[in-house]
Amino acid sequence: MVKTWWELQILCEPELEDSVFWRLGSFGCRGTASEKKGNQILVRGYLPVFQAQLLDLAALSLWLRQDALCMEMAPPTIHWQLIDEQDWASSWKQYWLPQEIGDRFLINPAWYPTPENSDRIIIRLDPGMAFGTGNHATTQLCLESLEMRLSDSLLSPPTGEQGGAVIADIGCGSGILSIGALLLGAKQVYAVDTDPLAVQSTQENLLLNGIDKERLVVAQGSVDVAAKLLTAPVDGIVCNILADVIIELVPQMSAIAKPSSWGIFSGILVEQSKAVADTLEKNGWVVATLWKRKEWCCLNVRRS
Repeated sequence: MVKTWWELQILCEPELEDSVFWRLGSFGCRGTASEKKGNQILVRGYLPVFQAQLLDLAALSLWLRQDALCMEMAPPTIHWQLIDEQDWASSWKQYWLPQEIGDRFLINPAWYPTPENSDRIIIRLDPGMAFGTGNHATTQLCLESLEMRLSDSLLSPPTGEQGGAVIADIGCGSGILSIGALLLGAKQVYAVDTDPLAVQSTQENLLLNGIDKERLVVAQGSVDVAAKLLTAPVDGIVCNILADVIIELVPQMSAIAKPSSWGIFSGILVEQSKAVADTLEKNGWVVATLWKRKEWCCLNVRRS
């Protein structure tokens, strides 16, 4: 069988795990997973062979080592190998286990049986090659923020006769935030992503969770596409992508928001938070809270 995927293995200190995930995501990995190895963490990343040459992998290795040195940590050990399509499809899944997030969510991989007696909101998920398994700190912060926003009717004003918030999910990835919002009681979500694989993943996870297609409208593209799909401004915006992209898209996202809208923005390193917050404030938003987890943060904002 033709070897079509790179499998990257990074053995690192636990404090470096989120940094390694971020670096692999920026590098273009289509799937990531981690497991404990003694006192260390083994992170695996997967990407198509055509996407990286050996020189690219060597550069990635250098960046990972530099990241560790900047954090005054021991440099990670990095290995890579070529695997086939079938190996890729199953390799990372064996390391991804059900995970509780916040006070209410349980992320349940689609290949695990659904718990019968759980009092949590269960999100069944198969991310495929899209970002968003619930493992990353930014996804966790966004889900916890949604819990806070959608459990308070004052922050989620009723929309229409059925009540519930209408939300835009910009950069939806696997659809985990859209589905979480709907299971918390949102009326409708408009989800967009520039990656066609993410759109496909969100559509598949919608079906896994038994959600009506009319409640989760999914399309390939960015804020401009969402704006064309919307019939009215949204009550809330969730956006878990890179800080530079958030800064670029803030004016467009502001244009689809109500005067009373709220926003949840993550994918932001702590040292990038001021630049993002400044841009949001210049466009009529007020930062209500900044939640941190390791080197990542999440901005909970509202319109001023």
